Amino acid sequence: MNMPLSSDRLVLGSSALAPRRFADWQLAMTTILGFWAIYSVTVVARAFLGDDPGTILVNKVLTLTLGVLLTALLYGAIATFARGRSMQRKAVIAAIGCVVTSTALATALVLSESQLKTSREEFRFQAREGFVVIQKGDQVRIERNAADPVVVTMPKLKDLKHRDQFRVAADTAVVWLFFFAAWSAVYLAAVSQRQALDLQKRAAAAESAAQVAQVRALRYQVNPHFLFNTLNSLSSLVMTGRPEEAEEMILKLSTFFRSSLSLDPTADVSLAEEIDLQRLYLDIEQVRFPRRLKVEIDVPEALASARLPALILQPIVENAIKYGLGKTRDKVTLRIAAEEPLPGRLRIEISNFGGTVLKSPRKPVPPAGTKVGLANVAQRLSARFGRAAGVEHGPLDGGGYRVALTLPTSRTDG
Repeated sequence: MNMPLSSDRLVLGSSALAPRRFADWQLAMTTILGFWAIYSVTVVARAFLGDDPGTILVNKVLTLTLGVLLTALLYGAIATFARGRSMQRKAVIAAIGCVVTSTALATALVLSESQLKTSREEFRFQAREGFVVIQKGDQVRIERNAADPVVVTMPKLKDLKHRDQFRVAADTAVVWLFFFAAWSAVYLAAVSQRQALDLQKRAAAAESAAQVAQVRALRYQVNPHFLFNTLNSLSSLVMTGRPEEAEEMILKLSTFFRSSLSLDPTADVSLAEEIDLQRLYLDIEQVRFPRRLKVEIDVPEALASARLPALILQPIVENAIKYGLGKTRDKVTLRIAAEEPLPGRLRIEISNFGGTVLKSPRKPVPPAGTKVGLANVAQRLSARFGRAAGVEHGPLDGGGYRVALTLPTSRTDG
């Protein structure tokens, strides 16, 4: 009995799909600390170029502290007001946030100017008019030839008119606006790259899942195809009065299914394991055709560990017996051979030959079948290896038919 989903479950399900707020806080903090670490390095380098590095560094502590805090608040605004939205929405929120944070930092620096320590660093330069200008802290000393020096004390920002204070704050805000904008650009680029990588991973996972499903479906087609042909063989044995052979075939059939059905439909097996499975099937067919079916298997020991999809040879071997023995009353040889024509390439050839084709005044009618055969094999190889694998087939010059599979070579570890 199907139970309807409650509204609570629906709400929980929808919220589970939404991105968590501040999910990328580690990425944000990495970029924030990275940016302000670069700023700190430049401040330290500048401080030690002068005569009073200690005062300069102490005065920059407020800028660094407020800067980190405001950048973190800028990230919080982006994460709060643009959560799960498009990158354009994030960029708009970031732009507005940059203006606000740069204005706030500039205002705080202007208001705290009177609290800063006066640096003892001295700047001395020669003016074009011949004066020597010496600046130390907020004092400017102008030394003139044959005259007393003039000492000028620069006013504090708080002593300026409100209009002038606003101009200084605006100039400072513009400088910091570019700093916050640079951080926003780096952060949004990192977010965009992470989203692109996530989408790429999800697409790859979906493609892999679809490929696994396709391989699984194709693999499951083999079992009814094989069972259809085997039941026909059992029916023939019973109808021709050969119950002992039918019983032997049933025992071998149970062994084959026990071995084949235990395999993972998406897993690979070694060539030796695949050949063993085909031997089980061929043993079943040799019960039906004890005098007419000859089997030859030529697999070099060096290729025994080569990997390939499980039961990939099954439809080909079935068709080789079905159509090979169905066209003649003579002895037919079924041959399975493997080789490595080039490094990294495995070639498996299944062929049937021998016997004289029966002649009929009527137009020959192909035996009925499930029409899985080569199409199934080709689709499975394409799903597993893409263009790196292929199927070739055609009649042999001396009579018979040949099917050749070519696929990449990979071997079992150890």
